[in-house]
Amino acid sequence: MVNKEKVEEAIRLLLEGIGEDLHREGLKDTPARVARMYEEILSGMEDSPKEHLSKTFTAENNEMVIEKDILFYSTCEHHLMPFYGKAHIAYVPDGKVVGISKLARTVETYAKRLQIQEKMTAQIADAIMENLRPKGVIVLIEAEHMCMTMRGVKKPGSQTVTMVCKGIFEKDERLKKTFLDLVR
Repeated sequence: MVNKEKVEEAIRLLLEGIGEDLHREGLKDTPARVARMYEEILSGMEDSPKEHLSKTFTAENNEMVIEKDILFYSTCEHHLMPFYGKAHIAYVPDGKVVGISKLARTVETYAKRLQIQEKMTAQIADAIMENLRPKGVIVLIEAEHMCMTMRGVKKPGSQTVTMVCKGIFEKDERLKKTFLDLVR
């Protein structure tokens, strides 16, 4: 849970540390605004993917189910800067499926935490395997990191791509290729 009082104090110290005037009109309410923002953008810390993935439906379909272009925004734990992009998920059901919005909610659960993309990709795949128990899952995430765009190497538009395969997707190259062709 975000402690808004501590965040507000930290922002006041940060503003003082960079030489700002805390009494300047534009900054008077900034510590409170930032505290509310962090409460919102880090709300996944209290969320569980199990909530979203526990409501399943019996299905005869045992073919690949794909949800692609799931837009997300996250915050890098290394620089506290945003990274954002798209997640693509496929799974092969084993007798049960989940409502399609639940895959997007699972992405949101992990994106709304201090995070690194590599870990987020694996967490999404693991949550789907654990809760849906499909024959396999594949998660591909493409993201732009503001720590590479605004600072450091300054390479706007560069994309970091991570992929995790579990179950049948680890062994079946044809299935993996079909997924990659469909999300491109």
